[in-house]
Amino acid sequence: MNTPNKLTIIRMILVPFLVVFMLTELGGNANRYISLAIFVAASVTDWFDGYLARKYSLVTNFGKFMDPLADKLLVCSALICLIEMGRLDAWIVIIIIAREFIISGFRLIAAENGVVIAANYWGKFKTVSQMVMIILLILDFGGFFDLLESVFIALSLILTVISLITYIAQNKKVLSMQD
Repeated sequence: MNTPNKLTIIRMILVPFLVVFMLTELGGNANRYISLAIFVAASVTDWFDGYLARKYSLVTNFGKFMDPLADKLLVCSALICLIEMGRLDAWIVIIIIAREFIISGFRLIAAENGVVIAANYWGKFKTVSQMVMIILLILDFGGFFDLLESVFIALSLILTVISLITYIAQNKKVLSMQD
């Protein structure tokens, strides 16, 4: 197994630890910092495994399938924990997760028809905004940061919808393949 795939597996292994520290008192007052460290470490593996896979031609079928799954598992787990913690409204998380399901289904249909739907800039902006939003919500500093959290929640939601519409509009031919 190559290094990018090992990093993907590490990211998936980190998710239960993230959930435990976000939803329990196991780490006491340090919970949010432990959660933050886990989330940031897992997020960095996301960037790093893709970088290594592309730079050294280490792209594998395992990585093509598991990397996006690991990303969704990480982000969705954090978002669901934030609902439980009272830090994020469920309807926002439902929109974000629904977009992920729609795009994943769209990519599966495309793949079955020999079409590859590559990530675009809107999707990348969406991912970065969601990760910053999650980091801010985990930290929960209050004060000025409440405004910053609200800005990133709105930005994440807007970019989620824009990226969904963009993916579908740019790849609408995929929909006609199912007639």
